[in-house]
Amino acid sequence: MVKQIRAALTCTCCLVFLTLAACTMSQQPMIGNPETPYPPTEKPAVGDIYHLPTGVKVTADQMNAAITDARIVYVGETHDNPAAHRLQLQILKAMAERYPEQLSLGMEMFNTSQQDALDQWSRGELSEKEFLKKSGWYDNWRMDYTYYRDILNYAREHQIPLIGLNATREMVEAVGKSTLPELDEEIRSQLPEFDLEDPYQLAVTRAIYAGHLQSDKMLDGFLRIQTLWDETMAENIVRTLADRPEHRMLVMAGGNHIRNGFGIPRRVYRRLPTSYVMVGSRELVVPEEKQGQMMDVDPPHLPMPPYDYLAYTEYESLPGERVKLGVSMHEENGKVVVEAVVPNSTADEAGVLAGDVITALDDVLIDDSFDLIYEVSQRATGDQATLAVERDGEQLQLEVMFTPLPKTDTHGTGGGHKK
Repeated sequence: MVKQIRAALTCTCCLVFLTLAACTMSQQPMIGNPETPYPPTEKPAVGDIYHLPTGVKVTADQMNAAITDARIVYVGETHDNPAAHRLQLQILKAMAERYPEQLSLGMEMFNTSQQDALDQWSRGELSEKEFLKKSGWYDNWRMDYTYYRDILNYAREHQIPLIGLNATREMVEAVGKSTLPELDEEIRSQLPEFDLEDPYQLAVTRAIYAGHLQSDKMLDGFLRIQTLWDETMAENIVRTLADRPEHRMLVMAGGNHIRNGFGIPRRVYRRLPTSYVMVGSRELVVPEEKQGQMMDVDPPHLPMPPYDYLAYTEYESLPGERVKLGVSMHEENGKVVVEAVVPNSTADEAGVLAGDVITALDDVLIDDSFDLIYEVSQRATGDQATLAVERDGEQLQLEVMFTPLPKTDTHGTGGGHKK
């Protein structure tokens, strides 16, 4: 009996000790920073690449050799930074060289409704102008195509399948306005599997929209839209890999969809556990003209590195200033009608007036707004052209010299904007 009592006391003491030890351990301060567990030993410079989990500085070739082992490579971008797109192109080339005819390129910039145009582009069946028009580039993404031209040209030259990953605008609008149970049955049937409970996504969404929200209802709407984007892109990535079991995939999307892994990568892994790696960039140098592009966000501290590999870049601008015609316009009865003219713009200096119908730019007939936007996008500062307009039944030939919009302009249009 005495031995039994001693044994029971010994077990009780052990349990108490282990409980106290566990409490003591949980109260120990965290060592280091989970976002950068091994900080760089020297100040990073533009062009440096670091493997964040280990703090090891690597070359581009070393990174490419390592990341192409994974089945999915996610590359987060700053949409209007050419340096980010050069990084993407470099990785695209490395993957295409290692896995010829076994690589798909998934892009946030396109949605599922544009897939037919993407397929035709990859097969070399469309000119650039035909592709932009058929895909509705200026309606759906609205970024200067120059940022993506080299990437998309390389994909076409090597017949790399392009996959439109994103949700359609109609789905985004519906989900932004209504909670999921409030959506009509047809919309709900098209939704991907939703996870609105990720604490990291909620924290980042709150940080991004802090100071811009008038109510919790607005935050809920932003969160639903962000989740729709991430879940739709994840679903389309998994569907592509299921249809092409021998393929690897490069995914290009904004940094907020990839950084820290809780956006697209985790949602893909929930559906398809497979190897992946995340690559991103951080702007060390931000020129004065780009200062206004930086989001004023106080991000939360998260318990993981933002990427596996981080490249340090400069926040660059496209070479040369982008020229604009300086009109707003709409289409009416098959005609492109000028609504307003930006003061001191190219159009204003040429004598364009509200109400003019634009019929041609040099020898190119203008049948719709796209034709004008595309033709203007091919011009540079100082280029001259003849703009044909119809005014009160009279045909006029106006000589234009292209210049950027005046700095005071707030229209932000690409050769005019479409209604």
